[in-house]
Amino acid sequence: MGETITFLGLESSCDDTAAAVVRLRDGRAEILSSVVAGQVALHADFGGVVPELAARAHVEKLDSCVEEALAQAGLHLEDMDGVAVTAGPGLIGGVMAGVMCAKGLAAGAGLPLVGVNHLAGHALTPRLTDGLGFPYLMLLVSGGHCQFLIVRGPEAFTRLGGTIDDAPGEAFDKTARLLGLPQPGGPSVEAEARTGDARRIAFPRPLLDRPGCDLSFSGLKTALLRARDALMAEKGGLTRQDRADLCAGFQAAVADVLAEKSRRALRLLAGTAGGAGPVLAVAGGVAANSAIRAALQRVCDEAGARFLAPPLKLCTDNAAMIAWAGIERFRMGARDGMDLAARPRWPLDQTAAPMLGAGKRGAKA
Repeated sequence: MGETITFLGLESSCDDTAAAVVRLRDGRAEILSSVVAGQVALHADFGGVVPELAARAHVEKLDSCVEEALAQAGLHLEDMDGVAVTAGPGLIGGVMAGVMCAKGLAAGAGLPLVGVNHLAGHALTPRLTDGLGFPYLMLLVSGGHCQFLIVRGPEAFTRLGGTIDDAPGEAFDKTARLLGLPQPGGPSVEAEARTGDARRIAFPRPLLDRPGCDLSFSGLKTALLRARDALMAEKGGLTRQDRADLCAGFQAAVADVLAEKSRRALRLLAGTAGGAGPVLAVAGGVAANSAIRAALQRVCDEAGARFLAPPLKLCTDNAAMIAWAGIERFRMGARDGMDLAARPRWPLDQTAAPMLGAGKRGAKA
């Protein structure tokens, strides 16, 4: 019989308040419960996430999310072996709310506290869902971040490249705002693109003329703005088909860029000492986009690599990934004290130079 470890996880880094219970038993992970309270309606009138409103909502919802997660799992706080919490990176008010809640729970129940890097939660999701062994290539693609990582261990990440400006999720959100579509932008743009012609309007594929795995998406947003304005000047407005074609062209450009950079990253993984078979895993909210998933699957098929994407509900922010990352750190002996600090920035690869550019979460890690 192997070890059994059960953790409560908390996540509040952006606009989703989440709690989950995850158990490791005999080497296999099981999600016993996962509760996510979204804030889409709260921010709908503002065209994006308002940090102050998000932080207040986290404070109001964390307790009830924890209670619901424990109830769904049929367990009590004293049944946990530890409490894991996102300690960064993210919107600092929300991160602070989660960290303070976790500290109170851990102190009150006498449980170990483990702070988790939100990005590590995404990067380790394939181990939660599929028991994937190290090392593997991870494309972390979300609203505030985009980077290629070789994942060698729970705290061992090598960054091969990342975005120098907007993350893809930010670009989708901005595209939606420019076209009058609801937030979050990713699902809205994808829905419109289904009836669009991706070839009608030419969009650039930024940085494909440069070597390496770095990415850029702000130019796509500018190209879309100009294309929209040209159509409006010509016709005095946008038709539904115009909007669908703009979305389809934009989405195809993002997918093409991610696909080509993934090809390059897979070649780098193959040339890295210790690479044990090509596996490309994807995580983060933008990983829910079906067109992007299909493009990455084609790349892996061509390269003879395995493609692994988590279930859609585990692509976006959730606490199950935080509980699992907490278990991974806990098994390595990690314990945090009541001095655990909330961090707005927290790069996974501590040795890599900071990425240039700033998006909604600041300079890319």
